[in-house]
Amino acid sequence: MERRVAASGLRAPALVGAAGLGAAVLLHLRDPHDSGTYGYCPFLTLTGKPCPGCGGLRAVNDLTRGDLVGALSSNLLAVVLVGALAAAWVLWVVRRVRGKVDSMITLNLPAGLALIAVVLVFGVVRNTPWGSWLAP
Repeated sequence: MERRVAASGLRAPALVGAAGLGAAVLLHLRDPHDSGTYGYCPFLTLTGKPCPGCGGLRAVNDLTRGDLVGALSSNLLAVVLVGALAAAWVLWVVRRVRGKVDSMITLNLPAGLALIAVVLVFGVVRNTPWGSWLAP
């Protein structure tokens, strides 16, 4: 009986893991470093500045190729977030194997707002002269 509970408890982590792996494979096979691979970025078109989202795609592509320095150069925050999500996923699987049914990540309102603020501040700072070292 415990195996059935453990197997059903791993369904959500398996689906999330498969989605993450699928996204990583797509980003590995279709290189976002090539202009227009995923369409054209309206942020870049409107501002002429590199978009943090596009940098995030390039960073994940670099990570799938084992190029940590390139990934950090493309988008430092994306690398940190990918690492945090990977760690959260592993911990989620461990909790599920031990029988605890919970979510991968649960953010309360202040934490969610703080995360949004960090992403927005990063996006602004990397496009200023004093934060240009954060942009590719």
